[in-house]
Amino acid sequence: MEENIVLNKTKKQLKKSLLLANPHARLVHKNLPNALKYLQELGLEILYQETESPLDVGKFIYKYQDLVDFVIVAGGDGTLNLAIEALVETGLPLGILPLGTANDLAKTLEIPVNLEAACRAIATGKKHYIDLGWVNGKYFFNVASIGLSVDITRKLTKEVKHRWGVFAYAITAVGTLLKSKIFSAEIRFEGVSKRVKTLQIAVGNGRHYGGGMTIAHDASIDDQRLDLYSLEIKHCWQLIALLPALHLGRYEKTFGIRTLSGSEMEVFTSKAYPINTDGEVTAYTPALFKVIPKALAVIIPTEKQAAILKLRGASL
Repeated sequence: MEENIVLNKTKKQLKKSLLLANPHARLVHKNLPNALKYLQELGLEILYQETESPLDVGKFIYKYQDLVDFVIVAGGDGTLNLAIEALVETGLPLGILPLGTANDLAKTLEIPVNLEAACRAIATGKKHYIDLGWVNGKYFFNVASIGLSVDITRKLTKEVKHRWGVFAYAITAVGTLLKSKIFSAEIRFEGVSKRVKTLQIAVGNGRHYGGGMTIAHDASIDDQRLDLYSLEIKHCWQLIALLPALHLGRYEKTFGIRTLSGSEMEVFTSKAYPINTDGEVTAYTPALFKVIPKALAVIIPTEKQAAILKLRGASL
């Protein structure tokens, strides 16, 4: 059901924003009324739309692109991913209310999870251009992966997310791991081809993914590069020993993990394997991965805001 709510209409010219909220996201129902109040008090004029269908996200951005100055997405990484194409095509900046389960993009951008602080960052923050990942015509913020993570995504239901929160990823991974299979793939990079047997291939654009993992310890979302790792282990249980490396994104001396970084790479498989981008299956192998530099403007805390938040604690 479509619903319009325009807040704070006055004769004074205000910054206008389209606020898109995923009602199924874990924290939206509880926090949205306060978010609307905070944004109004901070001087924003809000056009609110609830996105009942995934198709609604892009549809509303196109529909209201000439009426607003930027778009705020309230939800998790999956909802944000649905907005990418329309944001790129319209050129509208993105503000983020991290009300999902993992909120990996918000973590990468150092956007506070505290609701009032996140609203203040949107209203008084700065515009910053970030890179996007691209695979077979689909954009992604955080990571695109083949193998284990796809199996996890398929089992990571809304009920599990709502019950366990960010721990849902770890709980689902444990239940999925023993049933996942090693697969063969060919990785092509800078004219070199390498055949591998792997449990998972992940290609990251940002820094964080999967509710607490790090794609590479030195990765940033504006470094104009992609970071690939391949989990080349013989037995699924060996992954347990690799968890510290995956959490920190440090693989230099870690057995069983192949890494490479660059602006473009390809992955081929003997049959079509699904590709998970930011928590949703959106493409299939064979896959061409590219980085699209400075493709999208996001609103992030200013240096002063970021410094204050760090003093108060990372939970802000």
